[in-house]
Amino acid sequence: MSPAEGRCSVMAPATIPDAPTRFAIQAEGLSVARSGRAVLQQVSFGVRPGQVYALLGGNGAGKSTTLLTLLGFLSPSEGQAYVEGLEVPLHLREIRRRMSYLPERATLYPHLSARENLSYFLALAAHRTDETATEEALRSVGLEASTWNQRLSTYSKGMRQKVAIALALLRDTPILLLDEPTSGLDPVAIDELNALVRRVADAGRTILMVTHDVYGACQVADRIGLLRNGRLVGAFEAAEDARIDTEAVHSAFTAEVMT
Repeated sequence: MSPAEGRCSVMAPATIPDAPTRFAIQAEGLSVARSGRAVLQQVSFGVRPGQVYALLGGNGAGKSTTLLTLLGFLSPSEGQAYVEGLEVPLHLREIRRRMSYLPERATLYPHLSARENLSYFLALAAHRTDETATEEALRSVGLEASTWNQRLSTYSKGMRQKVAIALALLRDTPILLLDEPTSGLDPVAIDELNALVRRVADAGRTILMVTHDVYGACQVADRIGLLRNGRLVGAFEAAEDARIDTEAVHSAFTAEVMT
């Protein structure tokens, strides 16, 4: 049963459909207004399970608004959004259980260590885990064991981003939402973080990232959607065993900026 079919059926809004869906995340004609201004206009895209999908655009393109809408903090003025077949905002509690969100500036406590941050935030979410799982998550994101007990005030921004991703992994959600994950990182840290995102997706997670970094998006994404002034104006897809053509995306992005 497709999301559209589920929406038109006679089931009560509180009922959660259990039929398989083609997309882990889907937007259909999505429009969102903020303070009376149209921010997203008729945006449609789909992210298949296990894919990395990058929404690429400049400041004010509507990238973060898309994430906030999927999280239920903003309501569509037109169209629909779905997460694993569940319509936003009808099933927000269940939808939020299936997603982890990494904002551009992750809120972690600098006076606590990586271990302590993970323990604290998992406890807030009433999510139980053991020491072995915590260590495996920290190891999988590329943090040296010698740093796990250091205060985050001694960490670089790239290292703090890795802790935030470790937290998302420990929550064990099938979907990750990443808001400008490489913003403010140096080139080496960007490459490390992109490689980490790719490994997470290859392990079966679905990732929707928003970014203005053309190179990073082409390096890591299976598909790219180009946003301009709230409209999806371009789409790019990686060929089998190849990356998306950076030159083609850069050309389209530059045309967007110059428009």
